Amino acid sequence: MSHQPLAYRMRPKDINGIIGQDHLVGENKVIRRMVKANQLASMILFGPPGTGKTSMAEALAKSLNLPYRELNAVIDKKKDMEIVVEEAKMSGSMVLILDEVHRLDKAKQDFLLPHLENNLLTMIGCTTSNPYHSINPAIRSRTHLFELNALKPNDVAIALKRALEDKDEGYGNENILISNDALDHFSHSANGDLRAALNGLELAVSSTPANHKEEKKITLEIAEECMQKKSFSHDKGGDAHYDVLSAFQKSIRGSDVNASLHYLARLIEAGDLESIARRLVVIAYEDIGIANPQAGPRALAAVQAAERLGFPEGRIPLAVAVTELALSPKSNSAYSALDSALADIKKGNIGDIPNHLKDAHYSGAKEIGRGVGYKYPHNYDNGWVKQQYLPDNLKRKKYYQPNENSKFERAFKQVYDNINSQN
Repeated sequence: MSHQPLAYRMRPKDINGIIGQDHLVGENKVIRRMVKANQLASMILFGPPGTGKTSMAEALAKSLNLPYRELNAVIDKKKDMEIVVEEAKMSGSMVLILDEVHRLDKAKQDFLLPHLENNLLTMIGCTTSNPYHSINPAIRSRTHLFELNALKPNDVAIALKRALEDKDEGYGNENILISNDALDHFSHSANGDLRAALNGLELAVSSTPANHKEEKKITLEIAEECMQKKSFSHDKGGDAHYDVLSAFQKSIRGSDVNASLHYLARLIEAGDLESIARRLVVIAYEDIGIANPQAGPRALAAVQAAERLGFPEGRIPLAVAVTELALSPKSNSAYSALDSALADIKKGNIGDIPNHLKDAHYSGAKEIGRGVGYKYPHNYDNGWVKQQYLPDNLKRKKYYQPNENSKFERAFKQVYDNINSQN
């Protein structure tokens, strides 16, 4: 067996071996279509650490039997790139896998650009940074951008089992007994970073002596030591998971910032960024709503930052978002109003749209009364004019019931009351 690290040895030999990333390599998805068409284009693969960016780049080159070289935009010099270009001229083409592509300096970039344009080089850049923020537009405009997602625990578990069963590159020739708890811990505590999980497994195997039966038993305690992270009782598929999520949302809704942060910590310790992200955005709009209209966009920005950073740094924007949401004024008036409108629709309480609101952008519309009498609000003082918008049978309906929990909704209520007083 090679002395190279397990994570390196277990890199996929072609795109069929790629774990996760079905949105790119699944049936009829864009990268698989490239391979089937035998047409590889320059691209930038970006996403959190350990998601398989370099592995995917290698797998693409191998799938198409293309020569490839790997360089690092920070460590390797322009001279190294010149050597790759000379090799490409001899072979007719070359795939350049360029790690840390966001660190490409101007001299290297200027050297590469003409070779990308004439297709002598097909570059696959790999980075953990958002290319829209960190990649020079000249490079970005000559490449396709593909985002890799953090792997789910089930994906990581599949890779670990492959490593345990592989007789050529993994541990298939060794008598390794791993408990389900240990395997689950490796899968979850890696937080989507497959390299970290494989490194943890490798350390566990190499540091565990065999017993008299030549067996190596990997227990939960060994997994915890090798991942430097304690097991946490939190079954993502069971009732406990949904209980924590429920308590998390209800604590924020109830403005208890301490409880909110406690349940956030439990979710972070379980490595469940996906559930945290979804729930935070829901809370921002469901429970805070128009009482703090910027809470939604800020929660989404915090979620995106956390997804880009990964854990442990991802906990920082999440803590900021949870604290703001918990201490924000609360209002569900907007979505409650919509639910009332939806209830009418479902009961068939609809009515005909007033003629003056109907589309009038076609010949003959006026002859049948479409758009006739419509008053354009911008032509009136304060951008408002009295006219009917709801169907006749609903014209006195009041779905929105404002509260006065914040300065924002008090301002909305004042406008709402002024309009209603004139109707």
